Amino acid sequence: MKEIQAYLKEYQKEMNWEISNENYNESKLSILNNYMLLTTEVSEIAEEFRAIFNRTAHLVKEENMSEEEAFALAKEGYKQNIGKEIADCIAYLVKFANYLELDLEESFYEKMNEVKVRVNKDI
Repeated sequence: MKEIQAYLKEYQKEMNWEISNENYNESKLSILNNYMLLTTEVSEIAEEFRAIFNRTAHLVKEENMSEEEAFALAKEGYKQNIGKEIADCIAYLVKFANYLELDLEESFYEKMNEVKVRVNKDI
């Protein structure tokens, strides 16, 4: 994770895609803009999954495949696109972490441990 954070810090600087640190209003606008971009990317993941489900239904109906076979084929067909959209999401999330100077790896493991030991966890 540290390597990804370091890479994206340099990459975003090179591309001039950093979150503004000029003043409060510039930072606020930059953060909100990047948040909107992140939510757009999350929506694109949902669209890819919807396409997988639609493709599965089509293959079952039109090609007489089993649902399992159709689903496997559909997932394989959209796997690369979903990977790209997930990568976009990661880039925006890491951008926020870098802006706040968070150690994302440390935050990740701390949160996973918190979830693991919480009392009201799902069964």
